[in-house]
Amino acid sequence: MFRTVHQRMWSRYICTRQKHTLPDLPYDYNALEPVISAEIMQLHHQKHHQTYVNMLNQTEEKFMEAKEKNDLKSMISLGPALRFHGGGHLNHSIFWQNLSPNGGEPQGELLDTINRDYGSLENFKNIFSSATVAIQGSGWGWLGYNKTTKTLAITTCSNQDPLEPTTGLVPLLGIDVWEHAYYLQYKNVRADYVKNLFKIINWKDVSSRLASAK
Repeated sequence: MFRTVHQRMWSRYICTRQKHTLPDLPYDYNALEPVISAEIMQLHHQKHHQTYVNMLNQTEEKFMEAKEKNDLKSMISLGPALRFHGGGHLNHSIFWQNLSPNGGEPQGELLDTINRDYGSLENFKNIFSSATVAIQGSGWGWLGYNKTTKTLAITTCSNQDPLEPTTGLVPLLGIDVWEHAYYLQYKNVRADYVKNLFKIINWKDVSSRLASAK
């Protein structure tokens, strides 16, 4: 009897638990044209990101059920799915905010920090682009902040691995180089996609993330 009642209580908890939701974009789907087409943005946001959200919610439910049963094997087996779908949700939530139809260039403290750590904005863009274009398969190029050294760091992550849990770096700017992010428009020329993306970077958002990381 106790177990039955307890299971019902747990089921109610699972049903009422706050689930992850797809964040709204801060601009229209066609706002980033011609750099990224409206078709890509809509598919990327409504289909790909939504799938990560859906699968993350499903995986979390399974994990919590396994935790209630003290089923360690099942909890461990769900780890890769949590990392993949959770990372997909985290990464894309940053990516949308990192983009803006206004574009522009970094200024103030962010620009000063880029110049200090990379010599110049142009040199930074070249290093960041080269590292990101060179990713084998799917993944993300990142500009992160190292709290220990108090410096910027350019790195890459495979698949949907989230930057901070994977490397310890605070994410400032991420570029998605999964083919679904560009293939309909740029075909197999990833380098052009990455180059053009710098025209629509939301440097105010990157600056805000840097200020929060310090």
